[in-house]
Amino acid sequence: MIRHIVLTKFRSDVTEETIGKIYRGLSDLTDALPGAGGFTGGRSESPEQIERGYKHGFVIDFDDWAALASYQSNERHKALGAQLVENTVSGIDGILVLDLEVQDSETVSAKFRRAD
Repeated sequence: MIRHIVLTKFRSDVTEETIGKIYRGLSDLTDALPGAGGFTGGRSESPEQIERGYKHGFVIDFDDWAALASYQSNERHKALGAQLVENTVSGIDGILVLDLEVQDSETVSAKFRRAD
């Protein structure tokens, strides 16, 4: 499974309503695409407060790299991505993206296990 993680640093004048509209669009798109699911997103509530300005984020799970590629090439995704860029601090520099190949805890790659 591929976990698509996006952190966003929205401009101070962008309302929660605007952010919610973009995130609802991404959630609807996720529901419509084969191999995509599990959209979750929102504002950070971390008590650590070390977000460094990235106060919002979302996660989408994809069955495989091909499903992620289909999402990335989708016209609705491109339009919603443009809205994200338009509303973040310094445009694209206000967005962080990580795509992780995730395995269940029993099959985590040995290179990440602690040696006892």
